Amino acid sequence: MNINYLSKYLFSFILYVLLFQALIISNINFGVYITPYIYILFILILPIEIAGILLLLLCLLTGLTIDMFQNSPGVHASATLFLGFMRPFILKSIAPRDGFEPGISPTPAYLGFAWFFKYVIICTILHHIFLFMVEAFSFVNIGNTLINMVLSSIATVCFIMIIRLFASSNKKRK
Repeated sequence: MNINYLSKYLFSFILYVLLFQALIISNINFGVYITPYIYILFILILPIEIAGILLLLLCLLTGLTIDMFQNSPGVHASATLFLGFMRPFILKSIAPRDGFEPGISPTPAYLGFAWFFKYVIICTILHHIFLFMVEAFSFVNIGNTLINMVLSSIATVCFIMIIRLFASSNKKRK
């Protein structure tokens, strides 16, 4: 792994996890039921053929960082580990007919907007189901938990798609 490759993902971690999620999004009140978790974008854009143990370590680091900023005892770490575990299966199930080109990240620039949108929706829903069920750890208020899951998933997908559209439009200008 060369230094440019490493610096790209370090920059993504700082941007999506620390800046956007921990310092900006977490301090905005979107209402009772809406909490966008755009930090999962860092996990979603990691290279397709990343080693499994490295993927899980990066997921754990991401989740623990969010847990530290939100003072939640391992909820995000467990949800990001679950997402990291499921990601290879998701990528395999929605892979293009010819497979993936070597060395790419799953982004709209490489795989198209429709494919990336489907990928983000599947990963976000799985992450949010796990996150909110672990957070609630009960079926007592299942209605509120389901509303929270749905609205937060919609908000997360919207934010992620907007961010990726801005990222791809900036690359086209250069």
